[in-house]
Amino acid sequence: MNRLKTILKDYYEIETADIFPQKGGWAALAYKVSSDKHSYFLKVYEKSRASTPKWTALIDEYAPIMKWLDQHSGLKGKIPVPLLTKHGEYKCEDEDGIYLLYEYIDGETIGDQDLTGEQARQLSEIVTELHTYGEGIPVKTDAIREDFHVPFLPQLRSALDQDSPLVPSDVREAIAPRLAQVNLLADAVEQLSLRLKGQPLRMALCHTDIHPWNLMQSGRQLILIDWEGLRLAPVEADLMFLVEEPYYEDFLALYRKRHRHFEVNLEALQFYRGRRKLEDIWEFIEQLLFDEQAASARAATLRSLAEELKDVE
Repeated sequence: MNRLKTILKDYYEIETADIFPQKGGWAALAYKVSSDKHSYFLKVYEKSRASTPKWTALIDEYAPIMKWLDQHSGLKGKIPVPLLTKHGEYKCEDEDGIYLLYEYIDGETIGDQDLTGEQARQLSEIVTELHTYGEGIPVKTDAIREDFHVPFLPQLRSALDQDSPLVPSDVREAIAPRLAQVNLLADAVEQLSLRLKGQPLRMALCHTDIHPWNLMQSGRQLILIDWEGLRLAPVEADLMFLVEEPYYEDFLALYRKRHRHFEVNLEALQFYRGRRKLEDIWEFIEQLLFDEQAASARAATLRSLAEELKDVE
């Protein structure tokens, strides 16, 4: 904790009273920071993790967009925005980690619970508002523009090679029962990627990771958190998370009041669903190949990989 206290003092001029570990997400550790009756939320991306560069590479690109949305759209109070360091930067780092600081949200993560009708309505309003904005905002978006590239695919294909001496036997055994299906899905996603690159698709700002663990209830307001994946992309990048939800038809009815004549691009939807499935599989494999894990943690990751592979279509 002393290291975190030093970061907070040196970069944010916060004299910390207490730091409490919180339940973190996939990408980062999380802490509640209390100081002078004020509370903050600290995200810590560990440099020892193989996935950290992916989650942190675009912080300086997406954070200004978050700030603009908070100040100029109907999303104020519904999205978190990183606080600036004393040097006017959105992040700070040392040899161990990369750090983002936010105002603390007093609320509860939705997590495993089903959304209530009111929560589904508020989520629909957030997504509808977000998709109103695109390239026309006065903040640079080039770095977050969708190019339909699947950067992890070569590494995933190497890991799928059952003859590779670089892949541990327990990982090969976990993959083997669904190997053919994963290869077919990878081929389909690659083909869709090539087709979509040539289409004149409308791009909008998209969260790209909408699920109940990224939703918080604070008082009467639903808040969409964890914006590392913010992209300028076809809206199917968000809709892929909603199409199988029981409130989807109500969502579409509200959505089309703002985005008239909208129709889902089925190829884009299929691409995003397929790419996300492959990405989730790869992230478990990546942990097993490159992260240092205790035996119990490795066993849990192998079980998670096996569960993820079961759902491959």
